[in-house]
Amino acid sequence: MGGIGSGRHHQGGKNTTSDYRSLDVRRLHREGLLTQGQAFGWNWKCDGEALASTSIRTAADQVILSYRHRCGSDEWHPMEYAVRLDWTACTYGGARPWFLCPADGCGRRVALLYIGRAGLFVCRHCYRLAYDCQRESDDDRATRRAERTRQRMGWEPGILNFPGRRPKGMHRRTFERLQAQHDAFVRSSIAGMAARLRLAEHGLGGLLDDLDVEW
Repeated sequence: MGGIGSGRHHQGGKNTTSDYRSLDVRRLHREGLLTQGQAFGWNWKCDGEALASTSIRTAADQVILSYRHRCGSDEWHPMEYAVRLDWTACTYGGARPWFLCPADGCGRRVALLYIGRAGLFVCRHCYRLAYDCQRESDDDRATRRAERTRQRMGWEPGILNFPGRRPKGMHRRTFERLQAQHDAFVRSSIAGMAARLRLAEHGLGGLLDDLDVEW
């Protein structure tokens, strides 16, 4: 069984959090499942079909996880261990729960634990996981931000589509600021794509000039 941090890595970078199943203490709290003395099952599903599950018992300031794990074609191994909880006060009352990472020498206070080849639910730092957005290239990030701006403005998706009109009720100053941000993101995205594809100035890069449209 591989150790924490072992396993395949994507070309040019780390695995990301979306590659691993996670357990979210915030969701457990919202569903009222962290009170002492409870026992329940937790499933991970895809298209309505259960892919994996764990049994969870709650005790004083901790949850006990119980499940079976195997790596590849290895035998199934029973796993059971406690994950301690920590609580911090919220600004407007109440308290927020956190997991304390159970990996030896860690103990970070985190909202999410992930399970990988080591068979343990630990924090993303212990598995050396990146967030999906950290794997983005600069032009991918610019495209995502441009699309987010288009969505906010109610425009047709797709950065190569023409911009739309000012949304009803939006202040002109706000519109002009978002318009400028959108154009800058689109320019950055197209320039990045052109550079990656090694296109000449009159290829994709020529689309940069087409952004000088009337609003």
